[in-house]
Amino acid sequence: MAHATGIQNDSLQALLARERGRYIAARPRSQALAQRAQSHLLYGVPLHWMTDWGTPFPLFVEAAKGARFHDVDGHGYADFCLGDTGAMFGHAPEPVAAAVARQTQLGFTTMLPGEDAAVVGELLAQRFGLPCWQFAMTATDANRFVIRWARAVTGRSKVLVFNGCYHGTVDDVFVDLVEGQPSQRDSLLGQVYDLTQHTVVVEFNDLDSLQRALAAGDIACVLAEPAMTNIGMVLPQPGYWQAARELIRAAGALFVCDETHTISTGPGGYALAHGLEPDFFVLGKPVGGGVPCAVYGFTSELAQRMQASKSAAPPGHSGIGTTLTANALAMCAMRANLAEVMTEEAYAHMFELAERLANGLRQAIGQRGLPWCVSQVGARTEFQFCAQPPRNGSEAAAAMDHTLEHALHLYLLNRGILITPFHNMMLVCPATTAADVDRLIATLAAALDELLA
Repeated sequence: MAHATGIQNDSLQALLARERGRYIAARPRSQALAQRAQSHLLYGVPLHWMTDWGTPFPLFVEAAKGARFHDVDGHGYADFCLGDTGAMFGHAPEPVAAAVARQTQLGFTTMLPGEDAAVVGELLAQRFGLPCWQFAMTATDANRFVIRWARAVTGRSKVLVFNGCYHGTVDDVFVDLVEGQPSQRDSLLGQVYDLTQHTVVVEFNDLDSLQRALAAGDIACVLAEPAMTNIGMVLPQPGYWQAARELIRAAGALFVCDETHTISTGPGGYALAHGLEPDFFVLGKPVGGGVPCAVYGFTSELAQRMQASKSAAPPGHSGIGTTLTANALAMCAMRANLAEVMTEEAYAHMFELAERLANGLRQAIGQRGLPWCVSQVGARTEFQFCAQPPRNGSEAAAAMDHTLEHALHLYLLNRGILITPFHNMMLVCPATTAADVDRLIATLAAALDELLA
């Protein structure tokens, strides 16, 4: 029986079973560590989703540098996952590694600012065009803080998100459209109040639905990736964001642009490249070159409103910030990454290779007559199991086939190539080579030939 993807089920299951056996046979040390970790780590891993790669047991890493890493069994890999964007500029970039090494001799955290704080603020303002900034440990934290600020300054309670969105583990965003109706995501653990009371969800690229939702006048902010990236890739239709931005502004809501993944667009992100003019700008994972930290920027007008809200509140904890936020290691890492790693030259290299990758994938898929598509946002490329790029989260979700994903990912992994789990996203970094890209394309093509034989 053939899947809608064009792949026969029998061929898929046979390849998957063979590749699982190959994985097990080649990685005795990873298997031993996985068994050892079972005694004290839930599911045998530091975070439970580390078991979601589709491998028989987790792959344990020994070292990572540039565009490559090695596992504990001595196998080397070309890394196109890059920590799901956390290492988008390569593992342990030299300027960041050197800066962090220096700072380890000067202190890790004091809950007070140093010179790096002033410099990082200047670098962020110059790069992204927003004058005012604050910090967080993760993009999840940054999004959570921005939602709180937006509610405070607007006096409104509701957040609008797009169906299938990804903004970390912020509670408010786990609302989907199920047969057209808002529904709290079934997979969300431990949720004890109804998120749909304060979260509105609409489909991406649907201006009519966005306008209707904003018309109620109770939306504090619209939280969005400018291109959806975690349910497969969903690109905005031509003119969508220009029209959406006007609707949001006219409704008195704030536009929060989460660029944690779409920073792949260019040095100033998607918003700057396409003139979106967000009220808030969020960037996590890669901003510190892999060191945990995040930032959020905002306009001068918003800064005044935020200060007024804080001044009007009684003394006490604002619910914004954590003790380790803006620690000395994070600040020095951001300074080095922004000044020396996230350069125009680095992006030019990444764009050239991402284009090579996207074109190669289209050719490999097209030559085999598969009804799949390829999308690209700067240094980020994705192939999806549908003939046309999806227009919204529902279409992207319908195109997913997790068994086929696992089979292809495992085939690549067994041949020294890692791509992102959960979907088919690939990143290139400044250390990626044309040979790496060509090997990925050739290896995927070989997997497809086996599946179609």
